[in-house]
Amino acid sequence: MSEDHIKNYWELQGQTHGESHWASWGDNWMIDLEIDTIGKHINDGDRVLDIGCANGYATFRQAALHKLTSITGVDFADNMIAAAQKANQQKGLGNNVNFMEGDVRSLQFPDNTFDMAYTTRVLINLPTWEQQMQGIAECIRVVKPGGTIVLSEGFWEPLMLLNAMRALKNLPPLVEHDFNRYLKRSLLEAYLKKSAPDYQLEDFSSIYYLGSRFLRELVTDPAAYPGFTNPINKLFYEIEKQFSGGGMGVQQAVVIKKRSATA
Repeated sequence: MSEDHIKNYWELQGQTHGESHWASWGDNWMIDLEIDTIGKHINDGDRVLDIGCANGYATFRQAALHKLTSITGVDFADNMIAAAQKANQQKGLGNNVNFMEGDVRSLQFPDNTFDMAYTTRVLINLPTWEQQMQGIAECIRVVKPGGTIVLSEGFWEPLMLLNAMRALKNLPPLVEHDFNRYLKRSLLEAYLKKSAPDYQLEDFSSIYYLGSRFLRELVTDPAAYPGFTNPINKLFYEIEKQFSGGGMGVQQAVVIKKRSATA
C-alpha cells in the first residue's frame, strides 16, 4: 500500500470526525484500555510526547489524568492536527498541551527531550518493517536516559490465533485494514534485544478481543448492533480491566526503559 494512500486515509478521517474518537478508531472500549495502559507509565511532572496523536482525543485524556509539565501531540495528517488545535483552543488548556505536524520516522525534537513518549497504532501505519524500525529508533532517541517509551501497536501473531479460533466455528477471518501492517513479535523482539534490551510486552486486550472478536458472534447477532455498540463489548471490557492474558490481544504494549547514561 502506498504511503500517499495511507496519509490520504487519515487526512479524510481527521476532516470527517473532528474531535470524536472515531477519527482514530471506532472501538471506544479498546481506546479506553489503551489510555489506561499507557497512563500507568506516565508520572506527574513528566514531559510527554504523544506520537500519532490523531485529533488529540487521548492526549487530552492523559493531560486530565496527570499533572504534567507538558504533553505534545504530533501527527502526520494535517487535518488531525487542525482538529486537535481547534479543540485545544476551545478547552483553554494553555501552553502545556500543544500539537504539531510530525512524522514518527523523523521526529523534529533533539535527543533526550522527553521523560516519556508513546505511540498508539502508529507504527502499523508504516508500509515496511524497515520504516517501522526507523520509527522505533526515533521514539527511543527523543526520550531521556532512564525514561520510558510505550509502543501500543497491533500484532500479527494474536490475529492469527484469533483466526484459528474463528475457523473452528466457520467464522470468516479477521484481516488487517489495507493501511495497516501489523508488527511481527519475532522481528520486534530480535530488534529490541539489540537496540533496547530493557523491555517487556504487556498483553492488555486478550480478554476483550476474545469477547468482541469471537464470542460476540457466537451468542449475538452482530448485525443488530452497529459499530461497537454490542453489549458484549462492554461486558468484556469490564472483565479485561481485571484480568488479561492468553495471547489473543491484537493490541499489545511494548514498554521500553531507555538505558541511563551510566548503564
